[in-house]
Amino acid sequence: MPLEIVTIPCLSDNYAFLAHDAASGQTALIDAPEAGPILAELNARDWALSHVLLTHHHWDHIDGLAGILEKHSPKVIGAAADAHRLPPLDQQVAEGDSFEIGGEPVQVLDVSGHTIGHVAYYMPQSSAVFTADSLMALGCGRLFEGTAPQMWDSLSKLAALPDETIVYSGHEYTRSNAKFAITVDPNNAALQQRMADIDTARAAGKPTVPSSLALEKATNPFLRATDPAIQAHLDMQNTDPTAVFAEIRARKDRF
Repeated sequence: MPLEIVTIPCLSDNYAFLAHDAASGQTALIDAPEAGPILAELNARDWALSHVLLTHHHWDHIDGLAGILEKHSPKVIGAAADAHRLPPLDQQVAEGDSFEIGGEPVQVLDVSGHTIGHVAYYMPQSSAVFTADSLMALGCGRLFEGTAPQMWDSLSKLAALPDETIVYSGHEYTRSNAKFAITVDPNNAALQQRMADIDTARAAGKPTVPSSLALEKATNPFLRATDPAIQAHLDMQNTDPTAVFAEIRARKDRF
């Protein structure tokens, strides 16, 4: 059976996620922005935390861990390449590694770009990928440490997952991302519809995360650097997709 996945709003615009296996009782937390909302959700569901999966070292993804460890005793997992600036890890992982949550394999993907050593966690049986600040809803993370070629490679890796994969990203940035996306992909009917859907969801106080990979591939300009319409709009026809991506990312940085 697929894992039960719960979205937890944290801080002002972050998300954490719980992935729970009813048969074994194991529960994994993906990122720990702040302890309070996560502990409240675990308590409300009477779940004991067995694992914590950290994606990268930024404070708004790890600062809640200390408070969580006061109440639970999970195995803390994170990237070996990031171990020197993550909280102490019980298990260090890298691209190609896998482990299990409740009997379901979890595959580790290196998605460096936003940071060096950023990882994503892919759960194929649950059709879920936890991408934090690599692939985001209608966006991608700013390149604080990595390069455009690194991020394009990371996004291409994620885009190669099955279309039905659900993307659990780290922030509620979707509305602002949409306002930028339409400037580089103005004639995309699917994007226009998604913008309307975002406004409806946010007006109702609902999150726009997670989203499907199919929807991201249809509307997220950072996955669409090969699209002829976007290339034409940027006057970059028949240009290497890495260069097109770099131009889109640079425009977003100035937006």
